[in-house]
Amino acid sequence: MFAEGALTADRFLDGRLNILQPKDGYRAAMDPVLLAAAVPAKAGEAALELGCGAGVAGLCLAHRVPGLHVTGLEVQAPYADLARRNADRNDLPLTVIDGNLAHLPDALRHSAFDHVLANPPYFPKGGGTPARDGGREMAQREALPLADWLRIGLKRLRPGGWLTVIQSADRLPDLLSGLGPGTGSTVILPIAPRAGRPAGRVILQTRKGGRGAFRLLAPLVIHDGTTHLRDGDDQSTAARAILRDAKPLVL
Repeated sequence: MFAEGALTADRFLDGRLNILQPKDGYRAAMDPVLLAAAVPAKAGEAALELGCGAGVAGLCLAHRVPGLHVTGLEVQAPYADLARRNADRNDLPLTVIDGNLAHLPDALRHSAFDHVLANPPYFPKGGGTPARDGGREMAQREALPLADWLRIGLKRLRPGGWLTVIQSADRLPDLLSGLGPGTGSTVILPIAPRAGRPAGRVILQTRKGGRGAFRLLAPLVIHDGTTHLRDGDDQSTAARAILRDAKPLVL
């Protein structure tokens, strides 16, 4: 487990959440906040996050949708422990299960959910430079193919349930090819740092058994202006509503 001196306390949603994170391990930024905002959950439903880390996405979702039952699966025990501590710290309901995505615990293999969300590792196996911290490396580089994340997530959904994933934009072909049959009403939202810049992230949302048409949305632009011209906050109005004010990201 992480020693107290190895942690920082970080503010999310403009201080609505106070999250413990490792100084040198995997640290969440805006991606899990955007992911949680895109999940179209309602009170009384159940959501499962695959690879919950320190719990940022699940807790953002639980904060935005009171009455939602949120479960997180995490393979790294220190991060699972941290997610539980963060849930207690923020007085939010989050059930965290230790386990491997490739070998789901019985508690999950016999459960179905209205929503599954995931922020899978962005880097394919064998490419790039490994992170110096082992926990960060495991969080960022896939051991299980992206198609398996999608397949397992879809399997855990009830008919009509929604799978929501955030991923690096260069993995969009892998996301689409990994969906397979049995899904529809698929939406892709590019996320661009500034107007006129290429998207660095995409959010994919698809429905189990959906029959709606495929949609490619206009990008969500995070910062105003084409370049960073001054110190201070230059988040766009749309981004600020999501990242600061805990508003939903409606796809």
